[in-house]
Amino acid sequence: MSTFLFRIGRWSFRHRRIVLALWLLIAVLTIGAAVTSGGKTNDNFTIPGTESQRATDLLAQRVPALSGGQTQVVFAAEENARITDTRQRDGIEQAVANLRKVDQVAEVTDPFQGGATSPDGTIGLGSVQYTVPPGSVNSSTLDDVKRAVQPAEAAGVHVAYSGSVFPGWTTAPSEGPELVGVVVALIILLITFGSLVAAGMPIVTAVLGVLITIMAVTAFAAVVNVATASTTVAIMLGLSCGIDYGLFVLYRHRNHVLRGMDPEDSVALSVGTAGSAVVFAALTVIIALCGLSVVGIPFLAVMGLAAAGAVLIAMLIALTLLPAMLGFAGPRIVQFISRPRRLHAHLERTAHTAATAPEEHRGARWGAFVVRHRVPVLILGVLLLAVMALPATHMRLGLPSGASQPTSNTQRQAYDLITEGFGVGANGPLLIVADGVTEQRRTDQLMAALGKLPDVAAVQPLTMEGGVSVIQVTPQSGPNDPETTSLVHRIRDDRAAIEGSTGATILVGGNTASNIDVSAKLSSALPVFLIVVVGLALILLTFAFRTFFVPLKSVLGFLLSILAAFGAQVALFQWGWGRHLFSIVPAETVSFLPIIMLAIIFGLSSDYEVFVVSRIKEDYSRTGDARGAVVRGMSHSARVVTAAALIMFCIFLAFMFTSDPTIKAIGFSFAIGVLLDAFVVRLTLVPAVMALVGGRIWSHPRWFRHLPDPDIEGKRLEEAHRGSGDQRQ
Repeated sequence: MSTFLFRIGRWSFRHRRIVLALWLLIAVLTIGAAVTSGGKTNDNFTIPGTESQRATDLLAQRVPALSGGQTQVVFAAEENARITDTRQRDGIEQAVANLRKVDQVAEVTDPFQGGATSPDGTIGLGSVQYTVPPGSVNSSTLDDVKRAVQPAEAAGVHVAYSGSVFPGWTTAPSEGPELVGVVVALIILLITFGSLVAAGMPIVTAVLGVLITIMAVTAFAAVVNVATASTTVAIMLGLSCGIDYGLFVLYRHRNHVLRGMDPEDSVALSVGTAGSAVVFAALTVIIALCGLSVVGIPFLAVMGLAAAGAVLIAMLIALTLLPAMLGFAGPRIVQFISRPRRLHAHLERTAHTAATAPEEHRGARWGAFVVRHRVPVLILGVLLLAVMALPATHMRLGLPSGASQPTSNTQRQAYDLITEGFGVGANGPLLIVADGVTEQRRTDQLMAALGKLPDVAAVQPLTMEGGVSVIQVTPQSGPNDPETTSLVHRIRDDRAAIEGSTGATILVGGNTASNIDVSAKLSSALPVFLIVVVGLALILLTFAFRTFFVPLKSVLGFLLSILAAFGAQVALFQWGWGRHLFSIVPAETVSFLPIIMLAIIFGLSSDYEVFVVSRIKEDYSRTGDARGAVVRGMSHSARVVTAAALIMFCIFLAFMFTSDPTIKAIGFSFAIGVLLDAFVVRLTLVPAVMALVGGRIWSHPRWFRHLPDPDIEGKRLEEAHRGSGDQRQ
């Protein structure tokens, strides 16, 4: 592989104008495809195989009016008034009349006619039912909804919204986190390289890769449902992996040039050596992300594939476009910041030390410290991660409700008003879809049986048509409370008794039941996902390093870091330790976050494993000194891995400063996972274990000799060039 990549690097360097033109053409084509396709991300999810999805499908066939999206419109009187007062009531009734005229609206419920007013007359609850699913409701329709309720607002009534779709349910993506991440990455790269040309190159190529990825995802959104969070995850990974992969190749190239190698030979050799590690690292991430497809939840599979596409593009750019850009830069890649002179001298001295005498760097000193104190370092590191993992034992899964939003959000305002006026359970009613009901008395029998169940606050009929009766059950507990989950399971477990002699077949559906089903399906899929992804990655890493023990150590280290990251996430977001610092509203752990973290952090941890261990193996293959190889390998890899991990950490952390609680949780979880895995596991525990085990860690069965050697560390390639004397083929 290293020889093949060597040739790619040399060809890209020599034909840099063609390579640059091709990548720019790809960018233009994807932009054109995105614009002409009209694709848009949405949150129109389907969860095949779940009871709530079967209920939705049945409604779509028999009662289409209830299968579309729904907006709950909450009217609250202001300044000690009541909505039943003449002025306020007239405004609300005019608003309801206006809502019935809005395009895509099937039905509107008047809070006065539906009896949905609070006992004190201050809060009313109306609803808007659409003819299409939530993701298909036009933004112009939601704008018309806001205009329709203006008479109520003019009459002194506060209006808030919630439901499966509502005005303001999607927010325009902010470029703030990306810009913050890029600026911080530039600062770290400037410190690492001391050159604006060198620091800017990985960022420019990574941004181009992200642009291509997002445009491609947008184009595909015209034919498949793509979750809104998919683009955010793809941006996170595309930007961080793009910068990191470019950094690894560029760092090796700069050191070669500083040692006097010709730039063309240096680029080819860097792509052949560091590029091999990039390929294996990227493949591990891609395997982990594609593994999300085994979960059986379409929106999660699409999210994984979109992120995997971002990583693939980042890898291809690092192997082709970056060498071409290095060809344009030429000798300027080793030019340092010229002012002030003292800084210039320091940067030049540091860079030359890293290139010619890495054993004098901090990475070598840290490696020597870890090797010398390997037993206490190993014990303390494991204890630290174990203590951090303790809160993970209290993790509760759920999907965000209005309660997790900031108080300025209309969904949170609606949640609080509904709770105040009708009880917390009214925020997450259950839909009981009874098939085979043609008589009202059968519906009455079902309602009577449902009303006797614990935790049921109210039962009311919604409609009966097409042989289907739809009953709304309002729990006493909130949408994410364990009691509500128990109620859903109780109805399903006791369905035979509830159905009785009615001849009906009941299904439990609605948003709350769907969220419960998603969480249950994700929890049950975790073991299968872990076995598939870890198994494939173990095979890949075993092939790369030609030993069982290094991949096994990698997986055990990952489990420690991911459990610690889960613990930190629970403490910050579920227990509310970050309530004031990051404006976090304590809530359940987002149900799909653990499985996404497993995929992404496992892939990224394998990145750092490859980059650290490949340099150690390279030295061990040359010297046969196991513990010395750990120190010398750390001297070559610690500086660049530190820079790469800090860049990823900062990019992920920047997403904590958005208003979306789900994105906040994803950003923090990725950031803490990378930080712990890179610095505690890969740069501390891994060298400690390797020093403790010694040369036995590289042992392997004799039949391994018959397997092809990918030469991930580029040993044969470098030997061939040292033997040729001029580094040319």
